[in-house]
Amino acid sequence: MERRAVAIITGAQQGIGAATAKTLAAEGWLCIVNYLDDAGAARAIADEIAAAGGEAIPVRADISDGADVENLLKAASQHGELKALVNNAAIFPRRPLLEMADAEWDAVLSVNLRGAFLCLRGAGRLMRETGGGVIVNVASLAAARATPRGAHYTAAKAGLLGLTRAAALELAPHAIRVNAVAPGLTDTAQPRFGMTEDEISIAAEAIPLGQLAQPGDIAAAIAFLCGSGATHITGQVLHVNGGQYFA
Repeated sequence: MERRAVAIITGAQQGIGAATAKTLAAEGWLCIVNYLDDAGAARAIADEIAAAGGEAIPVRADISDGADVENLLKAASQHGELKALVNNAAIFPRRPLLEMADAEWDAVLSVNLRGAFLCLRGAGRLMRETGGGVIVNVASLAAARATPRGAHYTAAKAGLLGLTRAAALELAPHAIRVNAVAPGLTDTAQPRFGMTEDEISIAAEAIPLGQLAQPGDIAAAIAFLCGSGATHITGQVLHVNGGQYFA
């Protein structure tokens, strides 16, 4: 009997990660809803997916911790064959560069870049043994344009694009595709940690398409890269930003 195709989505208890889990589950993936500190939210996402006829399992893991990542991968393998990884989890504590503490820099790089590497490496090893798969890294417009009070975030997301290209090259012989999606300003909790609603509205009006991206817009791009329509796409960055930036 063929094993179920499993997708891990990190940081899937809210925002883009939650939308991605719902979208992939609707397309038939068994989704591992990874979370760190909000089990209730993760369970609610899994329950919503189940109510819609899909299948999802919440799994707690700190992706910056190697042992936790191994446990996350084991949990995924218990439920089927890991065929997709979406590296979505990230943190963004705003801080001016000259006031940034070493610990703040280290924390952001640890989650946003090291964590993505740990998940990618582990997933890649599993996929190599089972005939391939797909990895999508969620980067950011910040990697191309930078962002105020976010040197650590910008550096991590730019590094994630480099990791995407390097991994795509090395993993191609194993039929593992690696791409990135780079969202622009998106209607999630994240920008609200650093911007007022008025500032968000002004920024949205400045977007050529005249509105913020919705989490589902980003999820649709991720799902495309995970699907059969993208079988000859690897090492690429798909910008989803309403015209904020032209690659």
